[in-house]
Amino acid sequence: MDVAFNFEKKRIILTINSVVVAGWTGRNMIAVQHHIDELTALGIAPPSQVPLYYRVANTLLTQGPTIEVLGDSSSGEVEPLLIQSSGKIFFGLASDHTDRDLEAHSVAASKQACAKPIAQEVWDFDEIKGHLEDITLRCWIEENQREILYQEGTLSSIRPLAELCEGASFADGTAMLCGTFAAIGGVRPAGAYRMEASDPVTGKTLALSYGVLTLPVIS
Repeated sequence: MDVAFNFEKKRIILTINSVVVAGWTGRNMIAVQHHIDELTALGIAPPSQVPLYYRVANTLLTQGPTIEVLGDSSSGEVEPLLIQSSGKIFFGLASDHTDRDLEAHSVAASKQACAKPIAQEVWDFDEIKGHLEDITLRCWIEENQREILYQEGTLSSIRPLAELCEGASFADGTAMLCGTFAAIGGVRPAGAYRMEASDPVTGKTLALSYGVLTLPVIS
């Protein structure tokens, strides 16, 4: 699948053949284990390994302004996105939108159930790899007719991206969502999301926004 991106004031086409969603990528293993224990108490099976690399269809990637989901149990989360094409790695922004009800039965299936919004711009990974841990990711959601901060953190909270690439056998044609941070106030659905990645060194910002259209569950 070919996807168009804005890159350094020009339009480029990157071919994405496979998509990986990296889970359990937090650098603080005590916090990761605490989250695993919380989910286990809710009946969600613990991961077979940490981190874990889920495969999803490349057709789930979207740059559209709206996604459609079944029911009201899904939610998004801001994540760094890496794409390798012709030996070069690009840094982008994505939302790992996930069906939380389905997650209790199968995390892999819950990842496949929802579209994955991605930003329309990418950066040159080589230009930022020296200060990756300074980059901040934020997510705001629309709740009670106002926008509130939902997630915030720096890449220093996530395992080194180069380590994740190695674990995922990253290669040409691969895109990988690299993990996220805890939700402020807990994981919950929302009607709209606004996300950004800000680089304090270059002053650049990546932006991603999308709305969620809920489809009825017919039984």
